[in-house]
Amino acid sequence: MSKAGKFSHTLPPPDPYRLRRRRTATTALSCLGIVLSSALLPGPMTHTAQAATAPRALLRQDFPDPDVLRTGSAYHAFATSGSAGRVPVAVAEAPDGPWRVAGDALAADPSWVDPAGGYWAPDVTRRADGTFLMYYSAVSTRDGHRCIGTAVAGSVAGPYQPTGDGPLICDPGDGGDIDPQTFQGRDGTRYLLYKGEHPGGGPSAIFVQKMTQDGGAPTGPRTEILRADRPEENGVVEAPVIVQRGGRFVLFYSADDFRNATYHTRYATANSLTGPYTKADQPLLTTDSIGHAAEGPGGADVVDGRIYFHGWLNGQRTERGLFDLDLEFVRGVPQVS
Repeated sequence: MSKAGKFSHTLPPPDPYRLRRRRTATTALSCLGIVLSSALLPGPMTHTAQAATAPRALLRQDFPDPDVLRTGSAYHAFATSGSAGRVPVAVAEAPDGPWRVAGDALAADPSWVDPAGGYWAPDVTRRADGTFLMYYSAVSTRDGHRCIGTAVAGSVAGPYQPTGDGPLICDPGDGGDIDPQTFQGRDGTRYLLYKGEHPGGGPSAIFVQKMTQDGGAPTGPRTEILRADRPEENGVVEAPVIVQRGGRFVLFYSADDFRNATYHTRYATANSLTGPYTKADQPLLTTDSIGHAAEGPGGADVVDGRIYFHGWLNGQRTERGLFDLDLEFVRGVPQVS
């Protein structure tokens, strides 16, 4: 969905493909030695390792799990709870900023929530009636698990008023549900992506759930589209966001424990929203690949040809700042610069 209104997450057309040509020798023909060169195109799931790329630092203060939304010429970003409030909101008149934290977007604590657990990884989307819907994850007083709730506002910056007297999504088979993210297909159908925690502490998974048109209720069963099954994921896949590129779907996600410097951003691709997804062989963002400008780049969002993410600002890992990089696709492969 497009973060301009969160209706398609489709990026603008890519720059012309940058292809590298590799020369290969062929058998001599007649008495003359003829050398033919063949163009080798990168496969759709081959991610070529890049030299370290320094990201732009947009906010050098705690602003984790950024969700970015463009409305007109203005940009708003929402973050996990911190010193600025339940759901801090930052604003900018241009993607490069300057960005400033403008306050708390969530007006009150919902009745079903233990506020001591904070509000994680919010997602804000604009609805057809012009109102704005916020998803968030918070600790339920019923069983102590994190569940997904909603709040609504008449303007993008809020304040958002909690809706309902219970969570929207709280699957009894999960050990918690977090990291909600809206996706709206080209046919207008609305979906919600989120992470399901394994109840026994095993590998987590990412699910897609079809929603009603206003995003206020699930409809039909959910579908698991990704599970943590690679050693470098350390049992964790989370923070999903999908971009539809032509007929393909690119799922960006974070992997490993967010408290570690080895936390990183990966991607997988599929020919349909519900998969099956094929994971790329190499990560997209790592501490090394961003030149140690921050540690553990993750919690990413994709808007208008940029990827926004957080990273630890210091060795003590007490604050995660907001960063971004330009994002383009080459033969279906996401590349940052």
